[in-house]
Amino acid sequence: MFRPCIDLHEGKVKQIVGGTLGGDPRRLQTNFVSDRPAAWYAELYHGDDLQGGHVIMLGPGNESAARAALQAYPGGLQIGGGVNLDNARGWLEAGASHIIVTSWVFRGGQVDWERLSQLVGAIGKERLVLDLSCRRRGDAYFVVTDRWQKFTDLAVSHESLEKLAAWCAEFLIHAVDVEGQCRGIDQELVSHLGLWSPIPTTYAGGASSLDDLETVTRLGQGRIDLTIGSALDIFGGSGVRYKDAVAFNRRSG
Repeated sequence: MFRPCIDLHEGKVKQIVGGTLGGDPRRLQTNFVSDRPAAWYAELYHGDDLQGGHVIMLGPGNESAARAALQAYPGGLQIGGGVNLDNARGWLEAGASHIIVTSWVFRGGQVDWERLSQLVGAIGKERLVLDLSCRRRGDAYFVVTDRWQKFTDLAVSHESLEKLAAWCAEFLIHAVDVEGQCRGIDQELVSHLGLWSPIPTTYAGGASSLDDLETVTRLGQGRIDLTIGSALDIFGGSGVRYKDAVAFNRRSG
């Protein structure tokens, strides 16, 4: 199934090449900057009854836009980016269906199980999505944090997904090396996720056509959803028409 997204950077809806995020701002590659507010996209998704989409705050200065999006589609969007134990409940109260967490539950390159336990105790595993966005190193995919710039010691594997699934409702996994490039999905990673993940999982990264949505559905054995960003016409892309992605969901639903 197609899941929508709203990526926020400096208060604006943008599509960014994931691997360039963070570090030297001169290296940042931006595919698209919208002249429409985040709430416009949330209203669009609400009108088309798209479920499980996410709002990601890429750095500071995005809170007001994120809150406006959540108000436009209460209970219909997940929120991530800078979420931690102190503000998680507040984002749920603001209208998020789930909170998405990655960097905060990793310390020193490893899962901080105490922090994860505290977070689950505060909001419940049914409201938590773990972002396990990853980059390839050798023959494995390792989770990366801090705007996808720092490698952790956690490899995405059947064992790690089984263990972490006990602590959350879903996984969100960006293939960072192809994120924003519109050159096609990482089929090997999608295949692995279809075999390994015991809970709902959304894959993002590289989608360039409606065929990629078909491919993710097939390789993921119907268990992996796809976020399409830069290729969508509503984000300035030419590979996928938003209305065709919506129609795919209606046919598949």
